[in-house]
Amino acid sequence: MNQTVVSYLSQYEFYDHILALFGNNQGVLAFVIYAVLALVIVGMCATIGGLGTYAERKISADLQARLGPNRVGPYGLLQMLADGVKMMTKEDIMPFSADKALFYLAPLLCLTGVFATLAVLPFSSGFIMADLNVGIFYLVAISSLVGLGVFLGGYASNSKWSMLGGMRGASQIISYEIPVTISILAIVLLSGGMGFGTIVGSQGGLPHQWFMFHNPFAFLAFFVYGVGALAETNRAPFDLPEAESELVSGYHTEYTGMRFGFFALAEYIEVFVVCGVAAALFLGGYNVPGISIDILPMQAVQFVIFMTKTLLLYYVVIWIRWTLPRLRVDQLMSVCWKYLTPMAILNLIGCATWMVVFNGKSIAELILGSH
Repeated sequence: MNQTVVSYLSQYEFYDHILALFGNNQGVLAFVIYAVLALVIVGMCATIGGLGTYAERKISADLQARLGPNRVGPYGLLQMLADGVKMMTKEDIMPFSADKALFYLAPLLCLTGVFATLAVLPFSSGFIMADLNVGIFYLVAISSLVGLGVFLGGYASNSKWSMLGGMRGASQIISYEIPVTISILAIVLLSGGMGFGTIVGSQGGLPHQWFMFHNPFAFLAFFVYGVGALAETNRAPFDLPEAESELVSGYHTEYTGMRFGFFALAEYIEVFVVCGVAAALFLGGYNVPGISIDILPMQAVQFVIFMTKTLLLYYVVIWIRWTLPRLRVDQLMSVCWKYLTPMAILNLIGCATWMVVFNGKSIAELILGSH
């Protein structure tokens, strides 16, 4: 049976007391737990998305010897609230000749695709909505809604700038999904399962127990995944769909108010998701170094470790944006099809060969002779 937050909590005595308060109706209690957890996760990630805009400004300011936001609240921390109020109070304008239904649907598709991926993101061994045995398959499938939303946003606007941005976004996301998915499959080979619980459980808390350092091919797969994830999330130097020097503002040129805010929020939450997936697949996830006991207080420790790894990768993503110049569209596709995709295939074959030749042992196990 697949591990869920409900099945995890049912191990403890307090669950029976709470169940009694609901008249021993497990269905109602499960619904309440899922609803509360969904609200917590969505609220937390929406906050992280808002703080991501603040972090982007502060980090870029630091890299460029500026101050960044410093007027609204202490150290400018309330800037994201000011931005939210501005988005909600701005007039919602739609072009006269736009496709109304698709124009409204596009930002919701992006947001839905991002939020749906949070269902399988393993914040800790118990703090996960559902540890599906096809978690990787679900993640890759549901995240494709973002690419659809980007394309529809450009198509429905009936603007040549938006249409070019949407077409760029669709081709870019579809192309880079290939090396990203193949890199993920290399980790599936190493762990022997497609569930995030299986993948994280196959690793340890110490760096030499992470899949990133399992073998040279997995090490390369981490960087192929990282570059591909940057392109999939439309982050610089791969932000061609919204290249303001060429397309005004790309696929969301015609969007204003909260609909534009939905696109921006979806982008920042998606960055958090791909960083969290990288932490789970390559960096040991929530595993605590030297401690394997799974008791309720340890959930907080596991959560802190997972968030620390994820937010460090988030910082690197922002750092890269304000360091490297934007690629041309032909260079963008060349990087994907001429370099990343062949490297990803080579890494997949290399990991499979390594598993056969060395009986699944990592470099550390071969050197040290123990796990």
